[in-house]
Amino acid sequence: MKFKGYKDINKPQSLVAELFANPKYLGEYQEGFIRKELISGTESQDGAVSKMYYTHGSHEMELTETITVNNLPDTFEAHYHHIHMDNTMKCSFIALDANTTRYEYEFEYTRINWIMPKLMAILFPSAYKKPAEKWMNNFKEFVEKQ
Repeated sequence: MKFKGYKDINKPQSLVAELFANPKYLGEYQEGFIRKELISGTESQDGAVSKMYYTHGSHEMELTETITVNNLPDTFEAHYHHIHMDNTMKCSFIALDANTTRYEYEFEYTRINWIMPKLMAILFPSAYKKPAEKWMNNFKEFVEKQ
């Protein structure tokens, strides 16, 4: 399952990419974010592996992020692994003018191996798209307040 979209953000590309790349701001736009811990590699560089922790209801969720391409401020790509699913994220930050940046994103779920999430993906794909869209809107709002 793959979905993509974009947000036009009323800030310069350099600031948008800087705020996107800094893990200390993840909690500003990703609900439930707790922390990110580098496991191997050099932080923010190609091949870096980090654990990301979130609260989901009364449970804690752990993801493993592997950065596959970091060409910020232009592009960023990563792979995310969870015990029940894997997905990839591709982002582009395109300067439309000196003060406007188009944030293009593409998410693809490449593995879903638990029955309930798999059924949700088949029957209600918006259950995956809506949270991602909400985070993109939250990110736009966060950046534009800076």
